[in-house]
Amino acid sequence: MTDSTVGFVGLGAMGRGMAASLLRAGHHVRVWNRSPEPVAALVALGAEAADSPADAFAAETVVSMLANDEAVERLLLDPALLAGAGAAVHVNMATVSVALAERAEALHAEHGIGYVAAPVLGRPPVAEAGELNILAAGEEGLLARVEPLFAAMGRHTWYFGASPRQANTAKISANFLIACAIESMAEACSLAEANGVRPTDLVEMLTGTLFPGPIYTGYGSMVAERRYRPAGFRLPLGLKDVDLALGAGAAAHVPLPFGSVLRDAFLDALAHGDADQDWVAVAAVARRRAGLPE
Repeated sequence: MTDSTVGFVGLGAMGRGMAASLLRAGHHVRVWNRSPEPVAALVALGAEAADSPADAFAAETVVSMLANDEAVERLLLDPALLAGAGAAVHVNMATVSVALAERAEALHAEHGIGYVAAPVLGRPPVAEAGELNILAAGEEGLLARVEPLFAAMGRHTWYFGASPRQANTAKISANFLIACAIESMAEACSLAEANGVRPTDLVEMLTGTLFPGPIYTGYGSMVAERRYRPAGFRLPLGLKDVDLALGAGAAAHVPLPFGSVLRDAFLDALAHGDADQDWVAVAAVARRRAGLPE
């Protein structure tokens, strides 16, 4: 049995804002999260609390936003959960591996549930504002069915094909490029500072001339000001995304030589105790390598 409610699983830094956007758009949303506090906050906004992931999967449409492959595998790819689900379609908006996307699509198909991948670009404030960029892939009919949800959560939806893995590939590629940009800005700022140029002046010039746009402007200022908190996207998640890119590259025989450099830089940052900082804190590694004060 299904109902017209939207089930929502995963109310972390991104999921909270996304679920709230659905509520603002007038959707009836049933929410589940491992910890109760975010559930209570959404209930105060008009959501219904789910007793379990299975309760969320009784809804006609389910949206999930979990942290990584392990969480998706453990919570949502349980054959018993899917066998008992009333859902017609599951929209997985997490950044997960290409391999997991393929497994998830096949397992959902075995149980007669449509599967759409729709990872997003944007940090928590963007999610709260309903201004995300959504990268979607899946069967055309399923995408049309969930488009009103995308319209509530995002400013634009980019479609990448009929196979969910295509959306995850696009997101992994995008995050890999962001990580490269952060590292290159960190090295450039270290070079500038070591030669008497203020990093803030360098970034102001670069973003006003050669590199305008949100990535260089936003992350560039964080690098230049050494502003690593609050963590909108924690450093371990950055390492996860670099590893996803390396894994996808290896599977497709696509070398990503700079990816190995990035992975070592993120591991260096974690080894120095920066796990609770934003992933832009990987810039501190470039400073240490240059002998600059921390």
